[in-house]
Amino acid sequence: MSRQDRKDRPYRPFRFGAVLRLAESGRAWADKARRLEDDGFSTLLVPDHLVGPRFGPVAAMTAAACATETLNVGTLVFANDFRHPAVLAKEAATMDLLSDGRLELGMGTGWMARDYDAAGMELASPGVRVARLDESLRVMKALWRGGPVDFAGAHYTVSGLEQEPLPARKPGPRIMLGGGGPKMLALAAREADIVNLTMRVRADGAGPDLRDSGIDQFRGKLATLEAAAGPRFEEIELGTSVLSLGLGAQPEAWSAANPSAQAGTPQVLAGSLDDICDALRHWREDLGISYFVLHNEDDLPSFRQVVARLSGS
Repeated sequence: MSRQDRKDRPYRPFRFGAVLRLAESGRAWADKARRLEDDGFSTLLVPDHLVGPRFGPVAAMTAAACATETLNVGTLVFANDFRHPAVLAKEAATMDLLSDGRLELGMGTGWMARDYDAAGMELASPGVRVARLDESLRVMKALWRGGPVDFAGAHYTVSGLEQEPLPARKPGPRIMLGGGGPKMLALAAREADIVNLTMRVRADGAGPDLRDSGIDQFRGKLATLEAAAGPRFEEIELGTSVLSLGLGAQPEAWSAANPSAQAGTPQVLAGSLDDICDALRHWREDLGISYFVLHNEDDLPSFRQVVARLSGS
């Protein structure tokens, strides 16, 4: 789709999410979730790593969903390698039902070497990890449709498995895939409802691949996704993570976030409130991105002002 064609089509309304990692108590976590809901955020998202200070995603999402009425809960993103798809399908269906269809199931391959090393797991090649994720999504979607499922893949096998309850949302929870490599984008083009565009990470799991930074690379990912999706591209909601807002907090050393490398992209926002809102409108018009997820919780006080002005517009 040309830039002019993108300008001529109706825009999706802005949506905003925030990644939260931890709280000092259950009550404090519930308060954080309710504050996001009250401030107009669409989604509370939690990461999925085995190392570092953060809650486990399933319990954290469930608690947030129980504390709110309209706030979506999701992951950015589940590491597929950490769970068999039959296990995650059951957890996701339960969570979607208990939240009345408010689950955004963010899925990734798993990437951070420290997670794998600490747990004694092998970090396979990116191609193998993407292939595993592909099979996982097929297994989970089949289970959510109901009825006995038989599946024999290169990585997973399911024999006559039937699960209840089924998700509240039909045919299943919304799937968000995050990443930036060509194989991941091809998978997202086929399977995702939401795509979170970002830098790819190094094959060795050591951190972001700085060769994949900058606006030209960002545009290239969008073009790859669009070409792979074909007519389905119009159904995909495009999003990205805001890694830095104004002066913002420095990213964690073990994070894939790298604000300096992504200057000049939708992932780095700076200036006055008017400047930032204008920038988001520009990126929606130019790239079609309408879903922005705040990466650093320390930037929430500033980002709340952006959400108050733009959410739903």
